[in-house]
Amino acid sequence: MCASESQSSLTWPTSINPRDNAAQFSSGWEPDSLSYHLRRATGIFLAWFTLLSILLAQNNARAQNGTDLEKQLQETEAALAKLDNYTAVFHRIERVDGKLVPEQITLLKFKRPFKVYMKWIGPFKGQESLYVEGANNNKVRAHGTGFAGLITVNLDPTGGLAMKDSRHPVTEAGLESLVKIIGSNLRRGLRAGELTSTDHGEQTVYGRKTRELEGILPKDPSKGYYCYRCIVNLDVETRMPIKTRIFNWQDQLVESYGYEHLSLNPGLSDKDFDPKNPGYHF
Repeated sequence: MCASESQSSLTWPTSINPRDNAAQFSSGWEPDSLSYHLRRATGIFLAWFTLLSILLAQNNARAQNGTDLEKQLQETEAALAKLDNYTAVFHRIERVDGKLVPEQITLLKFKRPFKVYMKWIGPFKGQESLYVEGANNNKVRAHGTGFAGLITVNLDPTGGLAMKDSRHPVTEAGLESLVKIIGSNLRRGLRAGELTSTDHGEQTVYGRKTRELEGILPKDPSKGYYCYRCIVNLDVETRMPIKTRIFNWQDQLVESYGYEHLSLNPGLSDKDFDPKNPGYHF
């Protein structure tokens, strides 16, 4: 190599295109276009996948809850089918003409076919009523308290006097009618996918271990459901609904029914539904 060639190679560096230099400089901080779009697409996919997973999980949870509610209902219906008679201290609160009527507490006796005896513990202590399907011209035999207790009257079950402070006639009294109302609305809501349910776990009611279940239906009376919300406490041992609270579409309590000291198949006889029973005052 001659001196001139050596001098030339040291004096003149290799020529660099300004655009190439800018590209090399910028590549240190700008994302590669293809890589950026891939990462963005992946992020969007993961977000949608997560959302879909949440929705599927919620749907599966609803399906599981629906299956569980159906199972609970079937167990209650099966237990009721084996029930011939029962007694209980019956607690009743109802909203009539827009106002909650004070709680009424009665000694309740029930026997199949439809026979109901009630004696009031409070208020109206000592008041009695008796209804036996097919007897007494299907009228309610009843008497009040005080001087009114001296006179026994026969009332139309759906008439004004018999229905005073009540949302239901005596012909709809008892556990079976209550379970039918709950069951028909529950199954309809499940079929339509309009029932939201919550299991509140174990709760003690009237000294009994219960499972508290809540069902919420559409807040739209035009749908034709019986209520907006219902909370039922099922006795863990007997499967009976020993407490039920029902709410209207304004989420106001309209019905509360409790069966304290519920005794199943205690051996009630026709004497327990005979107005001539010496323990009664008809």
